[in-house]
Amino acid sequence: QVQLVESGGGLVQAGGSLRLSCAASGRTVSSYSMGWFRQAPGKEREFVALISWSGTYTSYTDSVKGRFTISRDNAKSSVYLQMNSLKPEDTAVYYCALKNGVIVSGEGRRYDYWGQGTQVTVSS
Repeated sequence: QVQLVESGGGLVQAGGSLRLSCAASGRTVSSYSMGWFRQAPGKEREFVALISWSGTYTSYTDSVKGRFTISRDNAKSSVYLQMNSLKPEDTAVYYCALKNGVIVSGEGRRYDYWGQGTQVTVSS
């Protein structure tokens, strides 16, 4: 079993920054991709960003391109999401997720493990 624990959420004014972290523990496989998803009140969960096992491939949803950066540190079994120029519409619960294997995907249903989520609130 794998556990994912997110941290770094909070309340920030529009234009501000936050850095989310997610640490994996337990029986992780030798290679896995990771992603960040978010869910705003009354909305469906949506893909935000993903990163390949090697870290050389990343992908973002259009609304965060140029503002968010995903990175990972395999030695620490961790993934990060640097969020800059935050907007009120970024307000949501952010979840990190782990997908076994090297094939990346932006579809939440393809991920094997999920964290409990961390709240990000951006005030106008």
